[in-house]
Amino acid sequence: MRGSEAEERARSWLEAQGLELIARNWRCRGGELDLVMRDGAEVAIIEVRSRARADFGTAAESVARHKQRRIVRAARLLLAQRPELGEQAVRFDVVALDGKDAVEWLRGAFDAE
Repeated sequence: MRGSEAEERARSWLEAQGLELIARNWRCRGGELDLVMRDGAEVAIIEVRSRARADFGTAAESVARHKQRRIVRAARLLLAQRPELGEQAVRFDVVALDGKDAVEWLRGAFDAE
């Protein structure tokens, strides 16, 4: 599954869970945020990962420390540009798509350090 397909599938699945899309593929000099969504009173910064096979680890395991730091840095830039989002609690989630039907939603998968 290609990245854009995985992101679309994750967005659709999350919207079915009650989340509301704020931004998709938000880009800045420091990186990109796949999905930014509102989950009740929280803003969820969501990294979408897809793996057809787990030979080198699962999709969720592929969000290593370096990638987490890039996501946090990009999120800080987004919040600086959109201060109304920073007034809400922010969390970092991962949606992992392994195989054809499995969707794993890891709420609060990592913290901003």
